[in-house]
Amino acid sequence: MLKDFKPVLGILLRFIIVYLVLLFAYQLYLNSGKDSGLDPFSRIIANQVTSIQNVLGYPTQLYDDVKNEQVWFYVKDRYETRMVEGCNAISVIILFVSFVFAFYKGAKTFVFVGVGLVLLYIMNILRIVGLNIVMSDYEQYGKMFHDFIFPAIIYGTVVLLWLVWIKFFALQHENS
Repeated sequence: MLKDFKPVLGILLRFIIVYLVLLFAYQLYLNSGKDSGLDPFSRIIANQVTSIQNVLGYPTQLYDDVKNEQVWFYVKDRYETRMVEGCNAISVIILFVSFVFAFYKGAKTFVFVGVGLVLLYIMNILRIVGLNIVMSDYEQYGKMFHDFIFPAIIYGTVVLLWLVWIKFFALQHENS
C-alpha cells in the first residue's frame, strides 16, 4: 500500500526539505544584519523602486528608520508608504522554488526557477511602484490595493508559474 504513495511522498518530502532549507538560510541572512536597519536585499528593491518612480514622474526619496528596520518612500513631498522586510517577496519566492523543486526534472528545473525568479522580482518591484502611485494619487483605494489587489497579483503570478511548470515541464514524459 505504501508503494502506491511513494511518488507523492517523494514530492512532499522534497518540498518540505527545500522549503525548510531555504527558510532557515533566509532567517540566518536576516539575523546577520539585525542592527543595521532594513536588510540589504530589501534596500536594493527600495532603491530600484525609487529609481523607477523618479523616471515615471513621481519624485521619490528614501528615509531610513533603522530602529524599526524599514525605509519610508517620500513621494511628491509626502511619506506615502514604508518598505519592510516582508515587502521583498522572499517568502513568496521560497514557496515558488520549493514547489518547483518538489517536481524536480533535472537541468530544466534550474532554468525554470531562474526565469521564474526574474519574473517574480520584476512583478514585486512593479507591485511596490504601483502601490506608491496608488497611495500618492488615489489614497482612498490604498488599503484595498495593499491588502487585496497587489497580493492577488504576486500570488497569482506564482500560481500561474506553478501551473506552467506542472503542465508543460513536470508532467511531460521524458520520451516526448
